[in-house]
Amino acid sequence: MPLTAQPRPDPRRYFEAVGDERGAIAEQEPVCLYLETTNRCNLLCETCPRTFEDLEPPADMNWQLFTRIVDQFPRIARVVLHGVGEPMMVKALPRMVRYLKDRGTYVLFNTNGTLLTERKGRELIAAGLDELRVSLDAAEPRAFIAVRGKDMFDRIVRNVRAFTAMQRAEGIERPLVSLWLTGLKETIDQLPEFVRLAHRIGVPEIHLQRLVFPPEGLGLARARSALFENLEGDEVKRVDEAAALAETLGLRFNASGATEPGTSLKRASDDRPWSLCRRPWTLMYFTAHGRAIPCCIAPFSMRGYDGFTLGNATQESLRQIWNGPRYQEFRRALLSNKPPPACASCGVRWSL
Repeated sequence: MPLTAQPRPDPRRYFEAVGDERGAIAEQEPVCLYLETTNRCNLLCETCPRTFEDLEPPADMNWQLFTRIVDQFPRIARVVLHGVGEPMMVKALPRMVRYLKDRGTYVLFNTNGTLLTERKGRELIAAGLDELRVSLDAAEPRAFIAVRGKDMFDRIVRNVRAFTAMQRAEGIERPLVSLWLTGLKETIDQLPEFVRLAHRIGVPEIHLQRLVFPPEGLGLARARSALFENLEGDEVKRVDEAAALAETLGLRFNASGATEPGTSLKRASDDRPWSLCRRPWTLMYFTAHGRAIPCCIAPFSMRGYDGFTLGNATQESLRQIWNGPRYQEFRRALLSNKPPPACASCGVRWSL
């Protein structure tokens, strides 16, 4: 079977329901949930806050909390089952996927791919997973160790190759598989080879992921590693070369935030770029312990959770949180000239 990029839903459609009329109160229920199925991980990534600080005590989201959250919005359109941990460490993950698919929800998550065995892959297929995003971050082992902290590059490549080969052999179209590379000065030169690697192992889609970092920087998550508004001549050529190569090979080449790579690395034209964000009117994010925070970017943008906690699903209903005083204050600030600290650099130091 030839390698072709299967059509998939445009993720932007989940967030276009909110127009320009945004206020402190959200007039509609969220259309997307981010559920941090675990905050545990088996890697030590140099771009991840959990490598450098204890955000919350180690935990998997228990079944009672998972169903308590999901059951409050039974018609939710999209659920993302990841946060700062590795979802495939969670034994109940396929059960969670199936619980959501039985409601007609679009389900996806990011994984580091280290635990993608045939058995676990088949369990996710049987559960109906729509999308499997593999964060690889390098095109060869040495760069992988530098970014992700452990020597597991070859294992991940074998796992993904075996999974996509099984899909092709058996005519299985879901989940849609993609490879993700965080945009770093240290690894951008590997982007064309990253495209070739994806093609060799049967992955039809590549994403260039934004690098988000707090002011003081942590590991490789620091200003000098960032590409945003900081591309030099050779780096521009690598992005263009990767895009052209992907087109030649019949692969999709996109960027985080449902944009193309060139756009994702440029500052928004608005002088208040954070005000363009629709997330506090369209989605809710819950940590493994049930803490509500604004979005998946927030944990990477500043230290600790106390500065942007918006509620707790173990103590309040989702509707109480969604239009409660903390969410209203957060939305009001996001629309002002003094955005919440977690959002102040969005579109200024990294793309939306």
